Amino acid sequence: MTTILITGASSGLGAEMARQFAARGHDLALAARRLDRLAELRAEIQARHPERRVEIRALDVTDDEQVFAVFRGFRDDFGAIGRVIVNAGLGKGAPIGTGRYDANKATAMTNFVAALAQCEAAMEIFRVQKHGHLVMISSMSAMRGMPKTITTYAATKAGVAALAEGIRNEMAGEPALDIDVSVIYPGYIRSEMNERVKHTLFMVDTETGVKAIVEAIEAKRAHARVPAWPWVPLGTAMRHAPLKVVRKLT
Repeated sequence: MTTILITGASSGLGAEMARQFAARGHDLALAARRLDRLAELRAEIQARHPERRVEIRALDVTDDEQVFAVFRGFRDDFGAIGRVIVNAGLGKGAPIGTGRYDANKATAMTNFVAALAQCEAAMEIFRVQKHGHLVMISSMSAMRGMPKTITTYAATKAGVAALAEGIRNEMAGEPALDIDVSVIYPGYIRSEMNERVKHTLFMVDTETGVKAIVEAIEAKRAHARVPAWPWVPLGTAMRHAPLKVVRKLT
């Protein structure tokens, strides 16, 4: 068992990951902007699993200094951090050139630039420890360029996947460092980010979708499209299908 740091842990996939990892015996370092929601989640988890240690901190991932301070603070709390899950994200967006640069920029800053800061902070800790597991939550939308409101979102998720692969590539050449890197590509999983979406093909409930995420992370898979059905075959199709076909999946 290990200590797992999860960002964006106050709701959605992050909160459910916290519940499921606690049930598997892990201690938790939970960070998000909404400290009150984190406190409620901690109380819920400790009521079910009183033997688990759960520490919480407020975190706006777009505040670089706060990212480093929070990650180092958790490291000091526990003595070591075994796994960091870069999960915090934003789903705002609009078609490019329609006057909503503000929304697209916010998504880019939160999903990619802030993810870079989190990777820097996590890897700083792991390099000193000489071990760790970095997990990047990407998206199936990263498979191809996507249209309309998710163009920027999909681009950021492709970016974080490439960032993680670059770190994995470097770690493969560092035999003295036992650092694993995983990229998780969730398909359509119900969460607060998409709660207004009523009818989406292949949507699964939060608990089911997160169970697939957690199992892939525990296995330290380098890449995982989850849930495996239908996203493993669909992901392959998305990479090679004409764009007019890909558009029908959005």
